[in-house]
Amino acid sequence: MQFDNTKKLGILGGGQLGRMIIQAAIDFDFTIKSLDPDPDAPCKYIAHEFVNGSLKDYETVMAFGQDCDIITIEIENVSIEALETFEKQGKAVFPQPSVLRLIQDKRVQKQFYKDHNLPTADFILTENQADVSNYIDFLPAVHKLGKGGYDGKGVQILKNATDLPKAFDQPSVLEKLVDFDKELAVIVARNPSGEIKTFPVVEMVFHPEANLVEYLFAPAEISSDIEKQAEQIAVKTAEAFGVVGLLAVEMFLTKDGKILINEVAPRPHNSGHQSIRANDVSQYEQHLRAIFDLPLGSTKAHSKAAMVNLLGEDGFSGEAIYEGMNDVLAVEGVHPFLYGKKLTKPFRKMGHITIIDQNFDKLKEKVIFVKEKLKVISK
Repeated sequence: MQFDNTKKLGILGGGQLGRMIIQAAIDFDFTIKSLDPDPDAPCKYIAHEFVNGSLKDYETVMAFGQDCDIITIEIENVSIEALETFEKQGKAVFPQPSVLRLIQDKRVQKQFYKDHNLPTADFILTENQADVSNYIDFLPAVHKLGKGGYDGKGVQILKNATDLPKAFDQPSVLEKLVDFDKELAVIVARNPSGEIKTFPVVEMVFHPEANLVEYLFAPAEISSDIEKQAEQIAVKTAEAFGVVGLLAVEMFLTKDGKILINEVAPRPHNSGHQSIRANDVSQYEQHLRAIFDLPLGSTKAHSKAAMVNLLGEDGFSGEAIYEGMNDVLAVEGVHPFLYGKKLTKPFRKMGHITIIDQNFDKLKEKVIFVKEKLKVISK
């Protein structure tokens, strides 16, 4: 396809992922329009056009996208019906609405893996809280809401019968608790022409309370055989969905060396933030290349890297103060990315820090320093 930067891109969602898509889009001189329910969303002041409105309301999304040539998302919880209408009208919608339908409901997503012989943990579909009590023998397990969960919300660990009151009273999936050695992720890019490229496998460490990524290392400390398996599974998954754009594939590496798919996200993802500084092409630029059907860029890493999520400190709510920022900026290879959120609250994602170092031990030392020194508090 001929390069054409006169087309307008509409992004459903105005959060930090949209903000970083826009930052990459500036280099291509693409025109960006963003929709978000938050009147002060991170994208508000850097998009060419910003619309404040519901992502789930059909009429709002239809009105928003009328003058857009390409429509993409930075969050899955949107009006798929509106996207399906746009697709019928001939607009380019990536990821495709059919992919979103499969992924938006974790119950459907898990069944998709099973139907396509993609490795994943054993699971049981549950209808309500009472239904879960029929499967006490299946515990310990993770109970996930079918729809609406994100960033650790909508996820409960049920270890035994005493945890049953925590089970969701809505359609959910009960997933066997995996005894894993590491949590891995691979971001795959695929354009309409079928070209596919993967970013190097990363290793994620999750926050014990917030159930979201606290920090990660890229590349993961794994054998070349495991690395190859993870990349092959990620590519097979992207091809099974037929997705255009990015697909982040989160995986468990079990203690006996098996790789199981945990979840996927059809958009830029927390596990690829470090690519802005560490790789030849960032995940955000790659997403734009994919949805505009441009040649995909090299994902080669120039350095070992880590990414630390900058979360609001527990016990603080209000106007954000970044305590210790000067100290971490004095360290070589430390790069902050703040998301433009004026107000902090416990565990809110306020930004991230990318750390670069060719020496893995030094990289780990810098991660510990940043985690201990830099705090998001309030007045």
